[in-house]
Amino acid sequence: MRAVPAVLVDPTASTGPRPLMILVAGPYRSGTGDDPAQLVARVRAMNEMALSLFRAGHLPVTGEALALPLLEVAGSTRPGDAVFDEIFHPASERLLARCDAALRIGGPSAGADMMIEQARAAGRSVYTDLVEIPVAR
Repeated sequence: MRAVPAVLVDPTASTGPRPLMILVAGPYRSGTGDDPAQLVARVRAMNEMALSLFRAGHLPVTGEALALPLLEVAGSTRPGDAVFDEIFHPASERLLARCDAALRIGGPSAGADMMIEQARAAGRSVYTDLVEIPVAR
């Protein structure tokens, strides 16, 4: 009599789409007048979407998560100052170059639209709604 294997399915086999590194691109300064409370709310909205992506098995990233600490250390005193312009969008662009995809959220934003245009030009997947992104396992 043949022994029945203990594992009937190869545990290393993929059971779904691979996890993606996804840039969450949304408005940061647009329409806020650089009001600190509104800027915090914008970052929170991107982070909330990033959490949903994480729970769907992906690795979400935001340019803000990378750029804002650098701006603080570099001595930026306000959004739009020379240090901000040196770091904020370039950090997101460098991050996007490492991503598999981008998700555009929120309202009008020239910066977020620029990230999406760059993602498309680089052949990355671009999503506009969380439901478009397959769950990864």
